[in-house]
Amino acid sequence: MQNNIRQFRPKQTTSQEQPSKKEIFYFDYTFLLVLILLVGFGVIMVYSASYYEAMQKFGDASYYLNKHLFACAVGFVGVFFAYKIPYQIYRKLGFLPLLACIAVILMIIPFGFEANGARRWIRLGPISFQAAEPVKLGMIIFLANFVFRYRKRINQFKIIAIMIGLTLPIFLMVYKITDNLSSAIIIFAICVAMIFVATKNYKWWITLGTVGVAGVAGIVWYIVQSAASDGGFRSERILAWLDLEKYASGKGYQTLQAMYAIGSGGIWGKGLCQSIQKLNFLPEAQNDMIFSIICEELGLFGGIAVILLFMILIWRMVIIATHAVDMHGAMIVVGVIAHIAVQVILNIAVVTNTIPNTGISLPFISYGGTSICFLMFEMGVVMNVARGIKITNY
Repeated sequence: MQNNIRQFRPKQTTSQEQPSKKEIFYFDYTFLLVLILLVGFGVIMVYSASYYEAMQKFGDASYYLNKHLFACAVGFVGVFFAYKIPYQIYRKLGFLPLLACIAVILMIIPFGFEANGARRWIRLGPISFQAAEPVKLGMIIFLANFVFRYRKRINQFKIIAIMIGLTLPIFLMVYKITDNLSSAIIIFAICVAMIFVATKNYKWWITLGTVGVAGVAGIVWYIVQSAASDGGFRSERILAWLDLEKYASGKGYQTLQAMYAIGSGGIWGKGLCQSIQKLNFLPEAQNDMIFSIICEELGLFGGIAVILLFMILIWRMVIIATHAVDMHGAMIVVGVIAHIAVQVILNIAVVTNTIPNTGISLPFISYGGTSICFLMFEMGVVMNVARGIKITNY
C-alpha cells in the first residue's frame, strides 16, 4: 500500500529560478494631486475675490489673476527643479542657510521698500520679494542639517540650547527689522516643531514650555494694559479682538467684515463670484482674508473642503517623513509640515477672530507671488525626499 502513495515535495528552485526582487522608486501621486487642486482652487478664488477691486484700480479685472498665474507658473518650475535636485546636497551647506537668512533680513535696511504700510519687501532690479519667505525655507534647511550633523547628541541639553539660541536671533531680527510679527511667529514655530520632533528627552520641554507660556502671557498682559497709553497698532488689535464691535470702525473693521462674510455664506454659500463683502467692504479680500470669501461664496461646505485638502496634504507629508531613508530628509519634511500647518491654523484663526488680527496668508490660495514660489519649492523638496523611498517588489 505504501508503495502506491505518491509523496509531493516542493520543487527546489535553482539560483536562476529564484524570484527576483525589484526596487521601485516611490512617487506620491495623492500628494501631487492635492497640491494641484489647492493651487488651482487658489487661482479661481483669487480671481473671484479680486476682479472687482482690480477693475476699479487698474481697469483690468484680470490684473491680480495674471500676476498670480505667473507666480504659480514660476512655482511649478521651482517644484520641478527642487524635485530633481537630490536633497542630500543641502547637507553640504552646513551653516550657510543660517547666514543667508541673516543676510536676507539685513538687506531690508538698504534695499527694502514699504508696501501696505510696512517695510517688509526687498527690491533688486526688476525682482521684488518679501524677506520673511526665503527665511522660512532657509531655517528649515539649516535645522535639518544641524539635527543630522549632531544626531548622536541631539538629546543633550547643550545641543537643544544651541539650536534654540540660534533660532531666537532670527525671530527677533524678523520681528524688529521687518516689523513682521506674524512671520516671526511662524518661523519660531517651525524651529520649535523641528527641535521637538528631533529630540526624545522631553523633560527639558516641560520646563521650557512652562517658561514660554508664562512669558507669552506676561507679554500679552503688558500689551493690553499699556494699550491706552502707547496707542500701538498691535495693542489696538488685541483690544479689538477682545471687543470687536467697539473697534468696528478701526482695527476691528476688517475682522468684523470677514465675520459678516462667513456668517452670510451659510452652509452652501451664495455661489462662486457672488460675494458682497469683496465689493470694497472687506480689505485684502484676495490676500489674508480670502478664506472668508471662500466661506461666503461656497459656504461652510467650501470652508471644510479646503481644510480637508490641507489635512490630506499634511497627512501625505507625514507618511513621507515617516518612511524617509534618513533623518535629514525626515527633518526637512517635518519643517515643511510645521510651516503649512501653522500658517493654515493661524490664517483661519485670524479670519474667525479666534486670535488677534495679523497678516498671515493662506498657503497656495491667497494672492502673493513670493509666498507661492517658496511654498512650491518646498513641495518640490518634499517630493524629492519621497523619491528616495524604495519599495521592494517581488
